[in-house]
Amino acid sequence: MKKEQQNLKQPRLIVSGGGTGGHIFPAIAIADAFKRRHPDTEILFVGAKGRMEMERVPKAGYPIEGLWISGFKRELSLDNLSFPFKLVSSLCKARRILKRFKPDAVVGVGGFASGPIMRKATSLGIPVIIQEQNSFPGVTNKIVAPKAAKICVAYENMDRWFPKDKIVLTGNPLRNNIISSDGNKSDAVKSFGLNPERPVILLVGGSQGALGINKGISAKLQMFKDNDFQMIWQTGKFYIEQAIREVEALDIADRVKPTVFIERMDMAYAAADVVISRAGAMSISELSLVRKPVVFVPLPTAAEDHQTKNAQSLVNENAAVMVRNSETEEKLLPVVFNLLKDNGKMFAMSENIAKFARPNAAEDIVDEIDKILMLK
Repeated sequence: MKKEQQNLKQPRLIVSGGGTGGHIFPAIAIADAFKRRHPDTEILFVGAKGRMEMERVPKAGYPIEGLWISGFKRELSLDNLSFPFKLVSSLCKARRILKRFKPDAVVGVGGFASGPIMRKATSLGIPVIIQEQNSFPGVTNKIVAPKAAKICVAYENMDRWFPKDKIVLTGNPLRNNIISSDGNKSDAVKSFGLNPERPVILLVGGSQGALGINKGISAKLQMFKDNDFQMIWQTGKFYIEQAIREVEALDIADRVKPTVFIERMDMAYAAADVVISRAGAMSISELSLVRKPVVFVPLPTAAEDHQTKNAQSLVNENAAVMVRNSETEEKLLPVVFNLLKDNGKMFAMSENIAKFARPNAAEDIVDEIDKILMLK
């Protein structure tokens, strides 16, 4: 492989997708891994105008172009009237980007932003590699799959959705600062303004926050007045003001730290004793790697209820605990507090969730990209 790689001269790669952190972070992880192996490569991202990738990708050091595109809503919506115009506009711009940048391959990680560029790439004979994070694939990836060169997946039995001969089980690529996370717990706890002598709960509701989880915390927030537990509370931008008001009203700002978004997830994981999280594919991949006891609150509106299925598969292996979204206000904090008091259960969960980790996913995906490039 090394000898073959030397024959590659400045490979050019487009990475496309976005809308949520679940798409953006694996996209950046793939780009980083490809850049490490091919330092002279040129990588261009393509996302959707106005979405979080337009901010996050440049922060990671990569150029990005935005398409005027959004998803088609299943319910009746005036926004759907503009969808055909957005689609035509994005397909035209995608073609111009491909003609100008001349990539050797296109990697699509899902989300509506990746549809036009993958569709045009296949029509121009440019190989497309799909990376599907979930056990239930998104619409965009299912549409493009028949013409993709390779499909990298994180779950078994994906031939229900994709051509079997194109599937490679790689796992989900993770952010570099997660993979290399070895921070000192005491220093990490202090970095969030907390007491290193007290157990820490980390609540990560996804890049946009999680309303059901936030309401569950608010319902029993007073429990922090009567216990020595602390919490890093990622609220998302829509709940931050309410969370701050509630924390200040209870005078627990010394032990509950609301924040819109956590930039240093490596430090957050290092600080955490227990994590509260949605059960998306990327969250599970990260938590498996950092070996953290977790209480999952699956997103009830996820396609085919796949987050509940994700969480249940770990619960069955004593690798996680689950609280349903409808039960958060009554059960969430009591379940978390009880878990923190059971060191034996926490240790077992930590050991068991580690069995789900695939730390080399990004490198394995780059292997597949390299194989495709060698065939050209």
